[in-house]
Amino acid sequence: MLSSIAKRSFSSSSASAYKVAVLGANGGIGQPLSLLLKLNHKVTDLALYDLRGAPGVAADVSHVPTNSTVKGYEPEGLQDALTGSDVVVIPAGVPRKPGMTRDDLFNTNASIVRDLAKAVADYAPKAAVCIISNPVNSTVPIVAEVFKSKGTYDPKKLFGVTTLDVLRASRFVSEVAGTNPTNERVTVVGGHSGITIVPLLSQTNHKNLDEETRDKLIHRIQFGGDEVVQAKNGAGSATLSMAQAGARFAGSVLNGLAGESDITEPTFVDSPLFKDEGVDFFSSKVTLGVEGVKTVHALGELSSHEEALVQEAKDTLIKNIQKGVEFVKQNP
Repeated sequence: MLSSIAKRSFSSSSASAYKVAVLGANGGIGQPLSLLLKLNHKVTDLALYDLRGAPGVAADVSHVPTNSTVKGYEPEGLQDALTGSDVVVIPAGVPRKPGMTRDDLFNTNASIVRDLAKAVADYAPKAAVCIISNPVNSTVPIVAEVFKSKGTYDPKKLFGVTTLDVLRASRFVSEVAGTNPTNERVTVVGGHSGITIVPLLSQTNHKNLDEETRDKLIHRIQFGGDEVVQAKNGAGSATLSMAQAGARFAGSVLNGLAGESDITEPTFVDSPLFKDEGVDFFSSKVTLGVEGVKTVHALGELSSHEEALVQEAKDTLIKNIQKGVEFVKQNP
């Protein structure tokens, strides 16, 4: 019989091996995200990039005893960080402060994301790209437009990470219902900002909540980030929970690339669901596979209340998406 150490070694050596690059690795999200990705055994090469400080993060994280190499890069090393990457995760940007919405971040983060997208198109055109930088409803279209201009756009490989909304929904539902949050599965659709976030409570075991409880719960899921911004007294926004969400989603993308079956997560993608209404990107359940997006799933049966929320989300998303597209046109 194999010893436990030998079994672990055999398992590790026979697992899929991938390079993952984190752009913005020295930030409030980037540091814990880098740690969590180091713990993912599919990640055998972890490239950590930031304007400054990434080599220090890499040195720190590299001491975690998993079978992967870690290297930190500053601006002159961006090409090396990206070259050969299978997955690129982008949490770069500035955080929200009290009173700010994700949309208020647009002017600063749009330029950061545009420039990083150009580098990804040049040095890692085949990578699956996971966008965390807010406002996701606009930054994902920015990346798409940059990739189109470079001739590298693959709609199956571009994702807006909305997983934090899913994690919050599981947690907040469990607090209302008195259940274990690890057993709660809540599909969240739409986008990743305020009223564009639509939790489909009618598809859970909690569809019979009274109207007041339901409305309060939905509002908390939509605006849960405000709780963190306020609690941190201007010192930042959700970083630790966002890092967990980013690591979970990146892990699911890796599982899909490795050919594992039934890997499904809600994510903001180039979606066919409402294109005829002018909504080019939408978050719904997506099955992930070796090419990235395998299947974009329909929303399923909705309550009349959810139908109204989805319509409101679509109206807002059209404006958010157009804002990103126009930014690239005016600031190529």
